[in-house]
Amino acid sequence: MSRILVVEDEAAIAELISINLRHAGFEVAMAATAVAAQDEVDRVLPDLVLLDWMLPGQSGLALARQWRSASRTKELPIIMLTARAEETDKVSGLDAGADDYLTKPFSTNELLARIRAVLRRKAPDALDAVVEVGALTLNPTTHRVSRDGVELKLGPTEFRLLHFLMTHPERVHARSQLLDRVWGDHVFIEERTVDVHVKRLREALDKVQCARMIETVRGAGYRLTQQLSAISA
Repeated sequence: MSRILVVEDEAAIAELISINLRHAGFEVAMAATAVAAQDEVDRVLPDLVLLDWMLPGQSGLALARQWRSASRTKELPIIMLTARAEETDKVSGLDAGADDYLTKPFSTNELLARIRAVLRRKAPDALDAVVEVGALTLNPTTHRVSRDGVELKLGPTEFRLLHFLMTHPERVHARSQLLDRVWGDHVFIEERTVDVHVKRLREALDKVQCARMIETVRGAGYRLTQQLSAISA
């Protein structure tokens, strides 16, 4: 499930967008100011941001430039969603780092189509990129996981599971979601299988003192955190 951050100061528009996104299967977070948006991004990096230009305080344009200049957010997919429809505005938005630019009013179908298009364009890069969370480094191209130069031995399923968790850190994932994203929805296996592979993954991570990065959230699923002090249930 992709997480989308909606940065919009008009509450009615933000709520309408979020309802349609949730109905389409996306996880949604909302922010009404640039400061709140930055706080959300610092807390959990979204898969895509819908960014209004006119915001209280710092503008969406300045925020886009800020994100593009930071290493953690330089590849963050951004769609500008604004009433500014002049060609010069569109050029400014795209030059600031937006991946797409959609003017208000807009249709829900067009918005969803543009979101899917941007996510598809970004997906190949994300699949090949080296991922770092806390002390762990995962390289999808070489199929290696290490901590401080010490390489771990993982089976193919544990590697895919860890890759997914590391590319979606600090989020709780239900067993059904993990089955869908790691095993594929065409595979008919029990949710308990997830527990088995999480146990194996923890055993492998324990060799480099990283097992506690995978937390069990009772009644909900699993979460990967970079806080090594966290205690798994």
